[in-house]
Amino acid sequence: MSKASSETKTPEGLQGILWSKDIKNLDLEKDKVYIIHQILSYGNLKQIKWLFTMYKPKEIQEIFLKYPKKIYSPSVFYFIKNFILNLKNKKLAAQNYVKTPLQTPK
Repeated sequence: MSKASSETKTPEGLQGILWSKDIKNLDLEKDKVYIIHQILSYGNLKQIKWLFTMYKPKEIQEIFLKYPKKIYSPSVFYFIKNFILNLKNKKLAAQNYVKTPLQTPK
């Protein structure tokens, strides 16, 4: 169970990262897969630190591993995997996390 409760509010400063939902309507428990991936992929270190105050490190790792999202750039994926989540020794298929770069017309 996460540290987040239904009374806990999402900081308004995260609206830019959680752009597809109104943060006033976010439920930190029901929307945790969305919240965790969006902040890991697009957040700065201060926002990632906030994430770890809302959810246990083990819970963040589990969400990252069980529910991969193709929203990461290659460098962000490896930084989050290896340094933030300490999953260096875990073999993960990057294609499940890394968004396909835009193809330029020839």
